[in-house]
Amino acid sequence: MKSLMLLYQELLLELGARCHTSTTMDLKKIQGRVKHEGLSFLTISLPQFGKDFEKSLDRGWLSKQDFQGFSWKSGLPKLFSGFLCQVFNTGDGRLLDYPDIEAIRAVRQLTLIYGKMFERTTKAREHAALLEYVECEKDVSRMTDKLESDAKLRSDFKRVSHLLFGSLFTDMEESLEWGSICQKDIEDYSLDALPNHGPGATADGLKGNQKWRHASWTMRLQKVFNVADFLIPNYSFLEELDEVDILEPGSELPVKVVAVPKTQKAPRIIAQEPTVMMFMQKAIQELFYEKVKRDNLLNTFIGFTDQAPNQDLACEGSLTGELATLDLSEASDRVSCLHVSDLCFRHQFLLEALMAVRSEKADVKGIGVIPLSKYASMGSALTFPLEAMVFLTICFLGIEDELNRPLRRSDLYSHLGRVRVFGDDIIIPVDCVPSVIRRLNSFGMKVNENKSFWTGRFRESCGKEYYAGEDVSIVRVRKHAPTSRKDAQEIIHWVKMSNLLYKAGLWRSVKWCDSFLTRILQDYPVVLESSPVLGRFSFMGYEAQKMCDRLHRPLVKGWMERSVTPRNTLDDHYALLKWFTLRGDLPIADPSHLERSGRPLVVDIKRGWAIPY
Repeated sequence: MKSLMLLYQELLLELGARCHTSTTMDLKKIQGRVKHEGLSFLTISLPQFGKDFEKSLDRGWLSKQDFQGFSWKSGLPKLFSGFLCQVFNTGDGRLLDYPDIEAIRAVRQLTLIYGKMFERTTKAREHAALLEYVECEKDVSRMTDKLESDAKLRSDFKRVSHLLFGSLFTDMEESLEWGSICQKDIEDYSLDALPNHGPGATADGLKGNQKWRHASWTMRLQKVFNVADFLIPNYSFLEELDEVDILEPGSELPVKVVAVPKTQKAPRIIAQEPTVMMFMQKAIQELFYEKVKRDNLLNTFIGFTDQAPNQDLACEGSLTGELATLDLSEASDRVSCLHVSDLCFRHQFLLEALMAVRSEKADVKGIGVIPLSKYASMGSALTFPLEAMVFLTICFLGIEDELNRPLRRSDLYSHLGRVRVFGDDIIIPVDCVPSVIRRLNSFGMKVNENKSFWTGRFRESCGKEYYAGEDVSIVRVRKHAPTSRKDAQEIIHWVKMSNLLYKAGLWRSVKWCDSFLTRILQDYPVVLESSPVLGRFSFMGYEAQKMCDRLHRPLVKGWMERSVTPRNTLDDHYALLKWFTLRGDLPIADPSHLERSGRPLVVDIKRGWAIPY
């Protein structure tokens, strides 16, 4: 923790000089609280200060109900008062007409820098998070019962969802029906839907190439997708299906709900899907992604892979004040089966496919197996696209309320560039915020008010923050400082973090980082971002230490990231099946993919000569 405090001290002094304020008392106060409270002051208490600061920017004044645990003087919290007085009036705590952007950026940097450190929380906090997951499931069940009795609400949802996604879902069905055991003759099949395996953990513990050795299928899947069309390369391998166990619903493996490290405050709750479920989820997910990308209307409203449009709209909203940014709590866990059913109510085959690839039960660590009312948790390949579609539908219901008439197709075009959804990051017109929030609540969603902004000039979306059109995003430290070259992951992160500080113009802090990393690495050259060498960036370009005798190009000596993919062989018809599901027209990037696969168990660094660009 000493290195964390030394870096923080450099940042505090540098930002104080940049904003022309003394930080001596701030440093003493922070050092005292860290001594008594430990790391949690940096990772929990200060980040809460930062969140309260953001809400004060949005609200337009400081409130003593915020900044709990911090003393006040003259209408401002004492801590960072030298920065705060450049943003808020010292008398009444109201936002200045022209607050200093550098001071805003400084307060955010100093309070939030350690807020998302990758940290394992306590067992008690982990169990509490799992209990919250179960309680959320109960909320979803109660909301499902409530929605089932509200015919008008569901009718409105169905109408708007069909207006938005009707043609998309029809196209989806045409691409999926080839896999049905009764839809088409074999010679008419067009391989529009290709299943695949993701890199993550699964409920049955299979890793890498072993996921392709399918030992089971489910009866629910078989009603929609013929096992022979997905688990063997072609029909000449039909006898291999004798080894596949077709599971009845009661025998299916439940999704495995676990807590994984995130921050010291709370873990992340994820669901590990059974291998066969994830296999088919990926097929439908890729279809959704590709078809939305090709739809000129929907691809302006929904994003699945590119966050930049959301970030650009957030910047515009902070400048004009006309666009709001909303964030939802427990977003993926609050999308119910009923939401998905109403979303696809006119496309029964698509709905059957979506329900067939969904796990119906969850095995929650330390609690047991529970039935699920939600469609799926974070971890399913379909959670992200389906939640975005549900949220977009609800947003346009709120917009419809503001129009005070049924939504028309022309209304969708009039809102191009004003509405966008990326996961649970939502952008809508400011004048529609009350109606949209009311609609979200009526469908069981929870708006995270601490991360939603619409009244002031501060906006946040997809990891970028803006105030009055200015980027006030910060650099975060997510791992503890390395102590030796054995701490490879920490070294890699700190090199990247130091270079981000360089780009942010925090060069005094970068100088300290360079000195710190040089003591560990010895070889720490100046390179470009594209170089494989772990080195420091410079706007002046790269340095060359010698020329390659064979290729006559510049070289530098330094450390490079190295990871070894685990040995995990695949052969027989399983290997052929994997080959047939490869994407793209280019040759396969990894020629040894049938011998090694899965995530590396260890990440290391090695020393050598390489190009600096």
